[in-house]
Amino acid sequence: MKKYIILLILGVCFLKPVFAQELSGKGDILNAMILVNDCFMKKYADYTAPSHVRGVTRPSNIWTRGVYYEGLIALYQIYPREDYYRYMYDWAECHHWGMRSGSITRNADDQCCGQTYIDLYNMSPDPEKIRKTKAAMEMLLNTPQNDDWSWIDAIQMAMPILAKLGKLTGDNRYYAKMYQMYSFTRNRHGGKGLYNSQEGLWWRDADFVPPYQEPNGQHCYWSRGNGWVYAALVRILDVIPADEPHRAAYIADFLAMSEALKNCQREDGFWNVSLHDPTHFGGKETTGTALFVYGMAWAINHGLLDRETYLPVVTKAWKAMATEAVHPNGFLGWVQGTGKEPKDGQPVTYDHVPDFEDYGVGCFLLGASEVYKIEHHEQ
Repeated sequence: MKKYIILLILGVCFLKPVFAQELSGKGDILNAMILVNDCFMKKYADYTAPSHVRGVTRPSNIWTRGVYYEGLIALYQIYPREDYYRYMYDWAECHHWGMRSGSITRNADDQCCGQTYIDLYNMSPDPEKIRKTKAAMEMLLNTPQNDDWSWIDAIQMAMPILAKLGKLTGDNRYYAKMYQMYSFTRNRHGGKGLYNSQEGLWWRDADFVPPYQEPNGQHCYWSRGNGWVYAALVRILDVIPADEPHRAAYIADFLAMSEALKNCQREDGFWNVSLHDPTHFGGKETTGTALFVYGMAWAINHGLLDRETYLPVVTKAWKAMATEAVHPNGFLGWVQGTGKEPKDGQPVTYDHVPDFEDYGVGCFLLGASEVYKIEHHEQ
């Protein structure tokens, strides 16, 4: 392990009572980001170490870690500490800038790490950093299948890679392919698609389209699943050109989701794991909340959402996470473990450690980074 990482090891995070202080202002937002991230980096100082969960060994470039590095990139862009950069670069280098199942994979979860590889390439271009990511995406371009994203999480894992490569290369085929795949998932998977345009929300996969319903008789809209789509939309809108042919369609979906999400926020600022059934494993949950904050705050910063309408939603959610999820030592509570629906990854509590901690930190950093930018613009 490299010397600078060894210096970070101050001990494994442990759980302490709730933050009493409400965080406000860009300084407090940045401090919360640093606190949460440093806790993670201390606990997982060995970025090469695989995870061992439920009897399965997984390398550290799987999707959960890929999402974490998306968040770390966002923090680094605000606060470029050298140890952040080395933690990202050396992680990518140890995996040879590749994916879990090799460079030729159609699995969006395995492709997720490519987002960070591209971002690191943009900081210091070297073709080897993105060679394997481009190979995987070029396979998508050159084969006719559009049905790979059969679960909505995949939209966030892979769609921004296509958008980033389209911008990087100037090749519009990346934009065309990502719309074809998005459209198939939206309109055709599960029979009539996984998006319910009448309610502005997504079913996680074909298992949850009607007649499936929640215990209260409502449609099953899983919070984090919708959060993945919501985050993906802003991540692609952030990079595709203004005249990209399908930009208006993405914006329309984003605006419809925004309205639907605003209407089902909990009084305490969080969102439930089941967006339309608060009685089904109801309670605070950080990852979905953080992704909704990320999307709404980004859209406020870019003039896509009305500030007067949506800033109170973002502010309430941010204060809820900062005061009720962030422990004094940086551990992040109320994180639902991996799964695909409300019952999975339970229990979700303040001090329960989920099966994977990395993606929760990544979601939090993404959301916080955009809240920070709101505060920055105001000061």
